[in-house]
Amino acid sequence: MKKFMSIFLIVIMVMVILAGCTNDSSNGNTIESDSSNGDGFDTGKIINVVTREEGSGTRGAFIEIVGILEKDANGNEEDRTYSEAIVQNGTNAVMTTVAGDEYSIGYISLGSLNDTVKAVKVNGVEATAENILNNSYEVARPFNLAYKGDLNPLAQDFLNFILSSEGQDIVTKEGYVQVDTQASNYESNGTEEGTLVIAGSTSISPLMEKLVEAYQELNSGVSIEVQSTGSSAGMQSAMEGTADIGMASRELKDSELAELNPVVIALDGIAVIVNNNNPVEDLSIDDIKSIYIGETTNWSEIK
Repeated sequence: MKKFMSIFLIVIMVMVILAGCTNDSSNGNTIESDSSNGDGFDTGKIINVVTREEGSGTRGAFIEIVGILEKDANGNEEDRTYSEAIVQNGTNAVMTTVAGDEYSIGYISLGSLNDTVKAVKVNGVEATAENILNNSYEVARPFNLAYKGDLNPLAQDFLNFILSSEGQDIVTKEGYVQVDTQASNYESNGTEEGTLVIAGSTSISPLMEKLVEAYQELNSGVSIEVQSTGSSAGMQSAMEGTADIGMASRELKDSELAELNPVVIALDGIAVIVNNNNPVEDLSIDDIKSIYIGETTNWSEIK
């Protein structure tokens, strides 16, 4: 009898152990396959797409270059950005989101890139100023300033400074690409005081702050306010006269060109960024488009 009870207890223990190692669909427990790449990154995870808000110059340029902006059956342009994408209102917000989420992807101005995130190559080409200048990096756009009518003397002098060798050196120092490598030295037109309002692109704003700081060191009586409101809002402010100069990190629309005079002050790449723990190093334009229109939704689909 004792021998029988011992055998019975052993059988019960084996059954309990096996039950703990087996999927139990009745209580919702499942065993997931291990899709880790060995570094802790699970390629089986969903891609968390991060984009900019509508009206952002960075978004406008990005969706056009990558092919996310397409014409519908009636010939109207349609932004096909994935409806489940996380929308962020600014460059820093995009970087913060991607830096805090291993499985996210975003895009930012190259000049704002820092080591909290990783820029991937696009079609095998690294996002650098050199590659933007030689046209090998495809995801690039102009930094435009725009104004209505004739500039007042102060605004004209400030624009002259931006396009001078001193101003273009700041463009390079801040990680952007000069529009004129043979620019002349800055010569003041004699304006020593006054105020300016410059409004628009959040991507251009960090560069503009540096340009304003350098200009005001040379012209201490001048006050220049930089408002980060987005490219479309900046163009609207310039057209309405509530800003002396608008900033747009994209080409101007036909409706804006009808009223405003654009001036390109720098070239900028749009860096496609992922979390530093993401092993992906290179994406094709087709990969990026597929992710951003919601066709590719899982990191395991990226080859």
